[in-house]
Amino acid sequence: MDTSLNKYIWIHTQNQKKNKREEWFSGHVTRSVGNGKHTLFWSDVWLSGVSFRERFSRFYDLSLFKDKSVFDMCQLGWGEEGEAWRWRQRLFAWEEEVVGELMLLLHNVILQVDKDDKWFWTLDSSNAFTVRRAYNFMTFQHPIALPVVASSLWHKDVPLKVVLFAWRLFHDRLPTKDNLLHHGVIDHDSRMCVAGCGLTELSHHLFLHCHVFGSVWHLIYRWLDIATVVTPRFSNNVNNTSNQSIQRKTECHTTFKT
Repeated sequence: MDTSLNKYIWIHTQNQKKNKREEWFSGHVTRSVGNGKHTLFWSDVWLSGVSFRERFSRFYDLSLFKDKSVFDMCQLGWGEEGEAWRWRQRLFAWEEEVVGELMLLLHNVILQVDKDDKWFWTLDSSNAFTVRRAYNFMTFQHPIALPVVASSLWHKDVPLKVVLFAWRLFHDRLPTKDNLLHHGVIDHDSRMCVAGCGLTELSHHLFLHCHVFGSVWHLIYRWLDIATVVTPRFSNNVNNTSNQSIQRKTECHTTFKT
């Protein structure tokens, strides 16, 4: 578990540095501190549910030891008059009081020298990370539709009929059986998907998740050499695909330029 999770965390961290993507992953892993040698004191979330960098941002900015581990800071001494509290400038009286709050949080922390630091996955009771569980979380959570930038639709090289079709799709204005049902055109028994999969013919089902028509997306992603998860909302998939395509074009341009 720990090896695959650490690998996934590393990949996520690299993507985060490049694109500053949404924080869905980091919000569901926690750090269990053993000896503290592989946990950053200021930046990692290891105590009180939020990083000290975020909670005590003023002291992070002033600290001379921004990149020290929990182990290193403990060795320096994080008690009163400890060497861990060395700043770029003298603190004000009110700041000294807030440092006292930070020291109070650390008062009962005891490092376990014989144990390594570990990541734990909070979306499973076993705390074991699996790609399946992460995939299920990403695809079956309550969908949040991200707006599609208008400029991505209205392009001079795209035929007008394709633009209009895409606009109607994003706004759920296509004559799917679910829409026809709501407008009284067909009865309830006729609402099932035309592919015969037994599910209601909704726009996002028909174009994304139907085992017949939705599978086309996997071929498109393979053709574009893009690794992604098909989300419940069509607009989100277009945004994800567009962002990765732009990034890939930029990488290719940089490669040819160099």
